[in-house]
Amino acid sequence: MSERSSQERYPSENIAENVDSLLERLDGQIADPAFRDVLKRSLKQLADVKFALDEASIVAVTDRKGTIQYVNDKFCKISGYSREELIGQDHRLVNSGCHGKAFMRDLWSSISSGHVWQGEIKNRSKNGGEYWVDTTIVPFVDAEGRPYQYLAIRHEVTQLKQTEEQLQSMMAQMMQIQEEERRRFSRDLHDGIGQSLFSLKITLDRMISEGADKGLENLGREVSQLMAEVRGLAWELRPSVLDDLGIVPALRTYIENYEQHYGIRVHFDCNLRKRPNLLIETTIYRVVQEALTNVAKYADVFEACVAVRDHGDHLEAVVEDRGIGFSREKKGRGVGLFSMEERARAVAGELRVRSQPGEGTAVKLKVPIKAG
Repeated sequence: MSERSSQERYPSENIAENVDSLLERLDGQIADPAFRDVLKRSLKQLADVKFALDEASIVAVTDRKGTIQYVNDKFCKISGYSREELIGQDHRLVNSGCHGKAFMRDLWSSISSGHVWQGEIKNRSKNGGEYWVDTTIVPFVDAEGRPYQYLAIRHEVTQLKQTEEQLQSMMAQMMQIQEEERRRFSRDLHDGIGQSLFSLKITLDRMISEGADKGLENLGREVSQLMAEVRGLAWELRPSVLDDLGIVPALRTYIENYEQHYGIRVHFDCNLRKRPNLLIETTIYRVVQEALTNVAKYADVFEACVAVRDHGDHLEAVVEDRGIGFSREKKGRGVGLFSMEERARAVAGELRVRSQPGEGTAVKLKVPIKAG
């Protein structure tokens, strides 16, 4: 391979390797000493920047088609491939298969349009091990704005991702335990205290009908009120209809009670033809419950919409209102939003909140059916 073609193929590498000889040759070819000094400093600065980048990051350069032109030592070390094995290939060589076609399509659409892309990618090394890298891909564009080269700068975040996954797993387990405890307390209230109060009410009613003291009538009313409060508390902890009949009857009952309590009309649309697993049902119920509670507190509306749709490969639950909305800056990180996001992650789902001042709010939960 000629010197010219070598420089064209490995431009970044050759700048670092040949910078000293280039600086020496400048003395005999550039007459203007001031310009020569500026060029020397620029080349030296370029070499220093490349050295610092190589020391700190995993670096790769590809052409416009994605063919690898340059990789640094850190790339070789983490991938397990030699420089000779990587040059001329594309990044499918280290593709873990974790990210779907839509993910890669969006990535290429962004950088081929001249936009910088940032995100986390899971790769696979030569020995089969998987690793995560926080990645920034910078397109180099020509005079017409078309990319001719891409610089990818990466930092390994495998340990951080593993810690996040462990925390998410622990959070999912905690929420599952919480639901189990709610179920138990709800059953105890309904079947234990509730039944005892019901028996007491029957006894009082019989005594009243037999002409007992008038004071028992007041006691009977108080017992009835207490029974209603116990039923309400049991429902708030966890509605038994969710376990017994499923998400659709549970939501219909919740919406009926919600409308009576808050005076907000809720339009409910659902096309579910069969029950998903209980974990997904619980997630949908809690997200809808939290979103409608926020509507009552903050939206200042008289109507809202709830839709639960089966799209074949995933379920979608949407809660919308046309209330006062809020700006991105005021979105905050409240406990309610955090709870909804963690519940979505626990079933491999995704939660999105869209809102604009004066245009209302939409909370959308997307859950893959395979999560069951």
